[in-house]
Amino acid sequence: MSLSHVDETGRARMVDVTDKPVTRRTAVAEGLVRMDKKAFALVSEHAAAKGDVLRIAEVAGIMGGKRTGELIPLCHPLSLDAVRVECTADAGLPGVRVTASAVATGKTGVEMEALAAVAIACLTVYDMVKAVDRGMVVEGIRLLEKTGGTRGDWRQDAK
Repeated sequence: MSLSHVDETGRARMVDVTDKPVTRRTAVAEGLVRMDKKAFALVSEHAAAKGDVLRIAEVAGIMGGKRTGELIPLCHPLSLDAVRVECTADAGLPGVRVTASAVATGKTGVEMEALAAVAIACLTVYDMVKAVDRGMVVEGIRLLEKTGGTRGDWRQDAK
């Protein structure tokens, strides 16, 4: 299988979706921010000096998802129908679990929008809590599932 963003001479290109059918596309992604117990207490108790870390990270993630076409060089700018981001304090990490979903009706998928939303939300958590724990780790950013398009549906657990 060849890379779709590289032409036969090795030059970068934006994929031509002219002849692809318009379908409903969805994607769900996740990521984690692991932190020490002191930072986790501030996040989970909504006591961080910069504000409610979880809610602010959710808004940042939505904004990141909407701007994916500007952030990823060969990514198509999409008109999104919906972007949802949920940031949850998880004592088992300890840290924050981020999930994002993106929906669009169009000719190309929304995987990058869901992944970008997760990444930006995770980085926002880091930014807001770094004064307490610079050793936080952002990890596990991955696509969980996608639907629609010519390649059909895909799920992480069905690989």
